[in-house]
Amino acid sequence: MMYDERFVTPMRQELTRLGIDELRTAAEVDAALKDQPGTRLVVVNSVCGCAARNMRPAVAQALQHAIRPDHLFTVFAGNDVDATRQARGYFTGFAPSSPSIGLLRDGKLVHMIERWQIEGRSVDAIAADLTKAFDQYCAPAASAN
Repeated sequence: MMYDERFVTPMRQELTRLGIDELRTAAEVDAALKDQPGTRLVVVNSVCGCAARNMRPAVAQALQHAIRPDHLFTVFAGNDVDATRQARGYFTGFAPSSPSIGLLRDGKLVHMIERWQIEGRSVDAIAADLTKAFDQYCAPAASAN
C-alpha cells in the first residue's frame, strides 16, 4: 500500500534530520549494506502509531549516546517497497515487521528490535535497548570480540 507522499514526508524527515540516510531502492540498500565493514543501523520506518509515539523518538534519543553506529539508514515500509524488502533480507531469522530496527556489523545482523518490542513500550526502554546494543557492538573494543 502506497501512502500519500505529502503525508509520509514529515515521518521521513523525523529520521533524516537526525542524519539518517534514506534508502529508496533495493540497489541503494545493497550498496549501503552488502558486505560493508563497520556498523550500520537500519530503521524500518512506518506510518503506524507506535512508530510515531515510540520508535522514532527512541531512535532520536539513542543517537544522543556517545557510542553510535558508523552509518545510519532508513527505509519506509509501505512506500519504498523494494528497498524495505531488500533491507529485511539482511534481518536473517526475523519475520518482516514494521516498525523495526536492525543493527549490522560487517554485513551481519547482530541486534534486532521488532515491532512487538516497540509497541506499548516506553521511548526510554527502547532507547536503552538501542544504546546497550551500541555499547556492545559499536564501541571500538567491540571489533576485538
